Amino acid sequence: MPFELWVALRYLRDQRFQTGLILCGTGVGVGVIVFLSALITGLQESIIERTLGSQAQVIVRPIEEIPRVHPMDGEVLAALTLERPPQRVRSIEGWRAIEDVVRRSPDVSGVAPTITGPAIALRGQGSIALSVRGIELESYRTIVDVESRLVEGRFDLAGFQVVVGTELARTLGTGLGGRVRIQAAGDRGGVYTISGIFDYSSQTLNESLVFVSLRGAQTLFGIAGGVSALEVTGGDIFEADAMAARIQDRTGLVAESWMEQNGDLLVGLRSQSMSSVMIQVFVILAVALGIASVLAVSVVQKAKEIGILRATGTRSRSVTRIFLIQGAILGGVGSLLGIALGAFLALFFANLARNPDGSATFPVALTPLLYGRSAAVAIAVGLLAAVLPARDASQMDPADAIRNG
Repeated sequence: MPFELWVALRYLRDQRFQTGLILCGTGVGVGVIVFLSALITGLQESIIERTLGSQAQVIVRPIEEIPRVHPMDGEVLAALTLERPPQRVRSIEGWRAIEDVVRRSPDVSGVAPTITGPAIALRGQGSIALSVRGIELESYRTIVDVESRLVEGRFDLAGFQVVVGTELARTLGTGLGGRVRIQAAGDRGGVYTISGIFDYSSQTLNESLVFVSLRGAQTLFGIAGGVSALEVTGGDIFEADAMAARIQDRTGLVAESWMEQNGDLLVGLRSQSMSSVMIQVFVILAVALGIASVLAVSVVQKAKEIGILRATGTRSRSVTRIFLIQGAILGGVGSLLGIALGAFLALFFANLARNPDGSATFPVALTPLLYGRSAAVAIAVGLLAAVLPARDASQMDPADAIRNG
């Protein structure tokens, strides 16, 4: 065993009470960091999954139609007014070429042509407003894993078949195999058979969203061969704004990221992250002060032993290493205790409450990265906290230390 390590362990053993207290303090501090990080990260992932689980990171649309100028006074153009034309489902001109451009954009991993527009579902004497989305399942599953959200039937959009939400099926009083008439503007529509029922864990989507085939949507909205949007997904979800800006520059179309569409959600996520960081900073400071105070007291208590070590030829560098090793040991062992405590608290908290589907109401994200980062932070804090006591010990005059010790 190296000399410095042997002396460091002996000093820690001789001060069992102080060592135990600082290990408990470090363990609690690291436990708080692990618990808070796991809880906040888990909540953020759950919120993001619920949000992005039903939408693309970026949606590319045609530019809005320009307002038209109308005279207000018949033949005399005494005054003009700008009238915004009614917005309708319009196709992206040359969308296949645009799709190729988007696919070649940096960080883009999936592109799906879609058509989304308003319609009405009619069954018997009942009617309800819909948002109809026409998709190609093969490309759309790279954007949203819609098949995993099915609760009944299959995701079959061939012919006049549709997939609807649980709330819509309940409102229409029908189920699998049921038939419903879908009517769009221009008296276009048809009778569709329900092939599947999904649950997006969102009442709004479950009661209004309907999936049809892309070709069926083209006929329903009168844009044969066209698409109204290109839905895009990529890597880091928080880089969606940058990806949207690049796509807009390359295509000249409107490219809107999920961050623009969910501004309030983004503010909430960032506030959560900042709160977590601030709490962790104060916890780390408390741990550092605890370790530094124990080692500073150790320098005073062990002054005579340090003086004897220096007098017998031990170099100041070795004395410095002894206290740095103590700091690293306190940080390392404390981190192991803290990781165990934090993981226990996180799992216990996650199991306190459950959603009706069995998932945790407060999900946690315990990962090897979190454990490794927490351990690294604790060891680094232990080393930094030991720097000043180590310097004081290494600069002691041997004669003064022995005489006054």
